[in-house]
Amino acid sequence: MKQADVDAVSEIEKRAYPFPWTPGIFRDCLRAGHQCWVLEAGTRLLGYGVLSAAAGEAHILNVCIAPEYQGRGHGRRLLARLVDLARWHHAHQVFLEVRPSNPRAINLYRDFGFNEIGLRPNYYPAEKGREDAIVMAMELLPPGRDWPP
Repeated sequence: MKQADVDAVSEIEKRAYPFPWTPGIFRDCLRAGHQCWVLEAGTRLLGYGVLSAAAGEAHILNVCIAPEYQGRGHGRRLLARLVDLARWHHAHQVFLEVRPSNPRAINLYRDFGFNEIGLRPNYYPAEKGREDAIVMAMELLPPGRDWPP
C-alpha cells in the first residue's frame, strides 16, 4: 500500500464496515512503518491488510476484501501473505481481534489455524453501543520446523 492507495482503500473500508477506519488511520499506519498491503487484480483493488510486527509478535490490525469480491478466496490469500510477513519479521505468534457478529471471518481464521484465546469487552463500536472482540492467536514456527518443537 502506498499513500496514493489510501483513498481507494478507504472507499472499500466504508463499503465493508459500518464503523470504518478513517483515511487518517491508514496514513498513520503507513507512517508508522506497519506492513500495509493491497491485493490487486490488474488495475482493480480487491482488498488490503495491515500488520504490525515487533518484539517477536505480530498483530493483524485490519484485513478486508471489497464486498463484491468476497467469497472467492481472496481473504485467505491476503491472510496468508500477512502471516508470511509475520514470519519474515521473526514473530512467534500472530494476534487479531474479530467481531463475534462476523462468523465468516471467524471461520476463516479458525480454518487458517487461529485459536480463540480471550475476549476484549466493549472493543468495537456497534449500532447499539459497543461489541466485544474475540481475541485469536496463532503460533508460528520457523520454516522447515514441525510441531511440536
